[in-house]
Amino acid sequence: MVLIGKADEINKLAMGSDISAARIEDPASSSFFEDYVSTYYELRKAKGITIEQSRQIMSDQMHFAAMMVKRGNADGLVGGAVYGTANTVRPVFQILKTAPGINKASSFFVIVVPDTNYGSNGIFIYADCSIIEDPTAEELADIALSSAESFRSLICTEPKIAMLSYSTYGSAKSDLTAKVMNATKIAQQKSPGTVIDGELQADAAIVASVSAVKAPGSPVAGKANVLIFPDINSGNIAYKLTQRLAKAEAYGPIMQGVAKPANILSRGCSAEDIVGVAAITCIQSQRQTQVRTPSRKYDRLIK
Repeated sequence: MVLIGKADEINKLAMGSDISAARIEDPASSSFFEDYVSTYYELRKAKGITIEQSRQIMSDQMHFAAMMVKRGNADGLVGGAVYGTANTVRPVFQILKTAPGINKASSFFVIVVPDTNYGSNGIFIYADCSIIEDPTAEELADIALSSAESFRSLICTEPKIAMLSYSTYGSAKSDLTAKVMNATKIAQQKSPGTVIDGELQADAAIVASVSAVKAPGSPVAGKANVLIFPDINSGNIAYKLTQRLAKAEAYGPIMQGVAKPANILSRGCSAEDIVGVAAITCIQSQRQTQVRTPSRKYDRLIK
């Protein structure tokens, strides 16, 4: 584990905890600094960035951390506990960029709901809750397919994806429902082997008795474990309500569609949240290198 920052400040924040197993990397004194300055300059000079500006930017902890991952000096990035989302995401997009074949990166939360049989034994993916504010139908389809791959990778079972709306199978008609209907068709055409259906109301998506009435015959309704929200408003509201009212664990937001693992924490997150996101980041990195030895505490997320 690598902690980015000044050693005296990090040790003070540790409040006596033993962090001797972690390596502290201070951008100001790091042996990587000059290489990172040059690399960032080459990446961004077409945007008008000067070498002096590159030097200043690389002094920022989030930019430095993203460059560590870019240059292979770290396997993944977790940040954001004391940064706003925009300040955490910007370095990721500028430095790591999107994975091949992905037009736009998005995010998801792993939601673990106690004492329920909904989803995959209480485990869900919610997307997108923090990155794309008002996705087009095409973007919504990409979010759904990226989330399907994230679910397969982390949970190691097949996703059943519900494209959520306030309508089920045309029970209401508007531009909002049409977007979700179109996104469903696009996703189904792009990935015929992925189990995806919509548009579905939330209760029809996860409750079998409701789905039998509202969406009989649906391959997803009543069994959904990946919930795709039509915009960031509904996604963000839903995950926070689930976390607080259902006493669920909410890990994320986890980035998907990025070239290398880089994940965001919410300000005000708990120590447990940080550990959970770090564990998921490790799993993402392991999946990229085909090494599958996740932390035992979090192996329930990939069973």
